[in-house]
Amino acid sequence: MTSVQACLNGSRRPDAHPALPVSAAALAADAAGCQHAGAWSVHVHPHSPGGWPSLAGPDVLATVTAIRARCPALPVGVTTLAAVEPDPSERVRLVARWGGADRPDFASVNFDEPGAIEVARTLIDLGVGIEAGISDAHDARRLLDSGLAGMCVRVLLEPPEPAPAGALATAAQARRVLLEGGCGAPFLLHGTDGTAWPVLTEALRLGLDTRVGLEDTLRAADGGPVTGNVALVAAATGLARL
Repeated sequence: MTSVQACLNGSRRPDAHPALPVSAAALAADAAGCQHAGAWSVHVHPHSPGGWPSLAGPDVLATVTAIRARCPALPVGVTTLAAVEPDPSERVRLVARWGGADRPDFASVNFDEPGAIEVARTLIDLGVGIEAGISDAHDARRLLDSGLAGMCVRVLLEPPEPAPAGALATAAQARRVLLEGGCGAPFLLHGTDGTAWPVLTEALRLGLDTRVGLEDTLRAADGGPVTGNVALVAAATGLARL
């Protein structure tokens, strides 16, 4: 069966949804609920105590620690998003401080961002797995050229197009480039907002891993409102079992 990752908050503003988790405690509570609903891992965006997105070691490690206290066996991943820290050198410096027993299990690295290769190599040095974020075929080639494809725990196919047909075509092209280049890492295919459910459905059809959560969509599959991350994961894992 396709595995479903829970993506709990992302870069959403705190007022984007009443159930959006921001604090370490709220992320841990949602992680526990999503694990019970069938999620095999979680991806989160840590925040500072003041509520700002953060890559700082104390904030990242506090979030990871809180989730592990509630869900000891649940793999925990975090972001390295350039929007949180635009300067590539500073981003590498912050990530380099994630060492220790409470470091995340994996982190996503978007290969369309400056400094992605340096961030990925820093994660390898720390023993943190890499989720390579691939938007299109250009990113796929950059990953292959970096020599890091074989060191990734998975490749995130995350097409940016707003329409499902375009998103699926872009993801298929990127996946083809990676397969032809010998990339053997597992693929996780997901969309965002208007493409979230159509792309998730295609991932299930292809037998690829996928993800869902308030980072990717604020709506249920039928377009209606959703109570939160647990409901989204429950719906996705229900589809995966069909």
